[in-house]
Amino acid sequence: MTKNFKGIAASNGVAIAKAYLLVDPDLSFDKKTINDVTAEQARVDDALKASSEDVTLIKSKAEKNLGASEAQVFEAHLMVLADPEMSGAIKQKIADDKVNAEAAVKEVTDMYIGMFEAMTDNEYMQERAADIRDVTKRIMSHLLHVSLPNPALIDEEVVLVSKDLTPSDTAQLDRQFVKGILTDLGGRTAHASIMARTLEIPAVVGSDVATKEISAGDLVIVDGLTGDVIANPDDDTLATYQKKADDYLAQRAEWAKLKDEQSVSADGKEFVVGANIGSPKDMAAVLDNGSEGIGLYRTEFLYMESDHLPTEDEQFEAYKAVVEKMGDKPVTVRTMDIGGDKHLSYWQLPEEENPFLGYRAIRISLDQTEIFRTQLRALLRASAFGNLWIMFPMIATLGEFRAAKKIYIEERTKLEESGVKVGDIKLGIMIEIPAAAMLADKFAKEVDFFSIGTNDLIGYTMAADRGNDRVGYLYQPYNPSILRLINNVIAAAHNEGKFVAMCGEMAGDPIAVPILMGMGLDEFSMSAPSVLQTRSLMKKLDTTKMAELAKQALDAETNDEVIALVKEVTQ
Repeated sequence: MTKNFKGIAASNGVAIAKAYLLVDPDLSFDKKTINDVTAEQARVDDALKASSEDVTLIKSKAEKNLGASEAQVFEAHLMVLADPEMSGAIKQKIADDKVNAEAAVKEVTDMYIGMFEAMTDNEYMQERAADIRDVTKRIMSHLLHVSLPNPALIDEEVVLVSKDLTPSDTAQLDRQFVKGILTDLGGRTAHASIMARTLEIPAVVGSDVATKEISAGDLVIVDGLTGDVIANPDDDTLATYQKKADDYLAQRAEWAKLKDEQSVSADGKEFVVGANIGSPKDMAAVLDNGSEGIGLYRTEFLYMESDHLPTEDEQFEAYKAVVEKMGDKPVTVRTMDIGGDKHLSYWQLPEEENPFLGYRAIRISLDQTEIFRTQLRALLRASAFGNLWIMFPMIATLGEFRAAKKIYIEERTKLEESGVKVGDIKLGIMIEIPAAAMLADKFAKEVDFFSIGTNDLIGYTMAADRGNDRVGYLYQPYNPSILRLINNVIAAAHNEGKFVAMCGEMAGDPIAVPILMGMGLDEFSMSAPSVLQTRSLMKKLDTTKMAELAKQALDAETNDEVIALVKEVTQ
């Protein structure tokens, strides 16, 4: 039966494929008394063997998609599966207590997990608890003969259907097979949505009901342009959406002709249109879409996709790879932005009632200074190979910027005195806290540039969690209050002769771009697939007219009023 429902359009394009449900199965079981100990122990051996085969395949896929260092976590899983002490304890539990394999596995692994989690003074051993927990889930799936979904193992064209996707889930996706993404939760600025755009996979998020309404194998249409979802469509609907998918691809082909052209308005004003990336593997899309720079290199993914704090050399190689490929084009690197909804499996941050207002980003860096210094040294060394800029995230006060700059200068001095070549780095801050936006005139006297992070700036200004669907209506990028803060930042920067960029999702928003052009924003940085579409839009707009539009938008009263203004002027 055909089912229609709607979510939030999160990544452009139309996907049509069978549904693959990325939903954890029911692994519950009954504890039983058994008579045949040998047979039950053999079940354990079979489950361990099958689990090892799974993990070996996953590791191979991860190495291909993510790189060898990120795949090392699966090596730890293989070591757990091959550990004779653990398997021996499980078999002994079966023999001693005459319990079924499921009960023995659960009791023994729970004991190991508890033991490792209690080692609070040994970070490495605490990491092993997470490994055992993951491995146990896989062993239990084989004992219970249920499938354990894993995006790295997908080998046919599918629409991935999930309650939500973590950044690490999204990082494992193979674009050859994953044609679309559909989730129950999330918003357009959630990290999974951003990653979907980076991977150029059509996505609809925040549907509320996808995992309940869709079954594995259902034919699904995901319209990432409108947010519409159709399960088991009839032939006419299927033909309509196939044409829409083809038309969108044809439009992308037209945009592709602008790859080597400058980003310039109808009246000849030049802008920089850059791309946001999470790791060096995103560079193919950056180059394919003619990006004029990297406006945001999210370095936290180096930390999130690893099973340890990345070393100085590991970071250096990742940064160097990007700046070399960009040549003389600027690469703006954001220092580690961990915290909020971005966690590390191997480093437990303190539990907080509101982590988005807590210990995160520059606040961690200024507290855990050795981690910060390691990253800065890697960045300084990489700067010799290209045009590298550094920006600090979540800056609220001048004192924070000055403290971060002081550490930067100390590390730069040490390297230069030891004979290490360092490039001419620009040092700036992200404007994502209203306090910094209001004091932009003071910051502009001390920084080399600003980059406006609109995702958090909107959330903090509207006092609304962007991941909370109940207050989703407050995510209003065109609200005049937001526009006034942005205009204040741009004016303050230009008064001091400083460069101002935007790296939030608003930078590639067709409604926002005309207003931002009118305000005089210098750089627009976005998911790479949006670069050519934005360049095409800019060529149609006159900045004199857009400046008048910006004035009207700043004087408006509501988000909807601004949308209507833009459509009236640009269509």
